[in-house]
Amino acid sequence: MIEKIKIENILFLDIETVPVKYQYSELDAYEKYLWDTKMKWQVKGEETTETLYEKSGVYAEFAKIICISVAFVFMQDGKRKIKVKSFAGHDEKKLLTEFAGLLVVKFNTQEHMLCAHNGKEFDFPFICRRMLINAIKLPIILNVHGRKPWETPFLDTMELWRFGDYKNFTSLELIAHLMGVPSPKDDITGADVKHVYYQDKDLDRISNYCKKDTLTVAQLFIKYRNEPLIPQEDIIFV
Repeated sequence: MIEKIKIENILFLDIETVPVKYQYSELDAYEKYLWDTKMKWQVKGEETTETLYEKSGVYAEFAKIICISVAFVFMQDGKRKIKVKSFAGHDEKKLLTEFAGLLVVKFNTQEHMLCAHNGKEFDFPFICRRMLINAIKLPIILNVHGRKPWETPFLDTMELWRFGDYKNFTSLELIAHLMGVPSPKDDITGADVKHVYYQDKDLDRISNYCKKDTLTVAQLFIKYRNEPLIPQEDIIFV
């Protein structure tokens, strides 16, 4: 039961990703072949593999991480507080190396866990794949190959909401609203990230958005435990 997990041992996180190449036309001939081969079975109606490239930001083989935001709960002066920070940048290898360093130093025991919304399907495997591509050694907490499902140190706020029902996706925004957690969608949404990154060149805006999502994941997990939200004055953004 999640009430028995020591919340100070959980690192909450969210990632933002964009296509490595902004548009399909920027791919070289071989990259187009590889994309077309991967996506040809998903073409429906008037779609083409080229139009499907709009979705390329969710495929680790064709996209990169530009931001990982993390949050962790700690006690100070007898009060529960939460700290939120981002690893953001254009240099994916540098960003991932810094994030891996945090995991190695602070979250490297059997008691530690990672938590994200839809993390088991997206965030965690995406991070692992991009670390492999960038020749970064997987920290212990991410190196789950060969582990049994119950041995994997991953928590997922969407999976917890399902209660065994695997029929559909429920957004963080919707569950947060239902549970009385302030919405993170007060500026941009995930659909805007590609444009904000490539056209507006506003990485800070994306980082702030990612921090808000991560904070929402943490607060939602707290609500799942039937505990009071951490008040605004005890939230520290760094």
